[in-house]
Amino acid sequence: MVTTIQIDEKVKSKLDKLKVHYRESYNELIERVIESYSKEDKESLVETIEIMSDPETMRDIAKAMDDYRKGRFKDLEQVEKDLGIDK
Repeated sequence: MVTTIQIDEKVKSKLDKLKVHYRESYNELIERVIESYSKEDKESLVETIEIMSDPETMRDIAKAMDDYRKGRFKDLEQVEKDLGIDK
C-alpha cells in the first residue's frame, strides 16, 4: 500500500542531501536510515548520520561505488607496483 505524507521544504531539502544517488526514492532513503538504526549501536549511528549528512561525502561514496562497478579502480597489486613496493 502506498501513502502520501506531508513534510515541510526544509525537511525535504535535508532528505535530498541524504540521498546516495539523485534517483534514490524517499522510501528507499527512509528504509536505509531505519535499517542502519536498528542494526547499529548508538555511536556507530551517530557516525553514520554525520557521514550521511555530508552531501559531498555521500556524492564521493556514490561515485566510488559507480567507479568500482564499472571497473575503474586499481587492485592492491597494481598500487604496490605503481609505488615500487616489493613483497
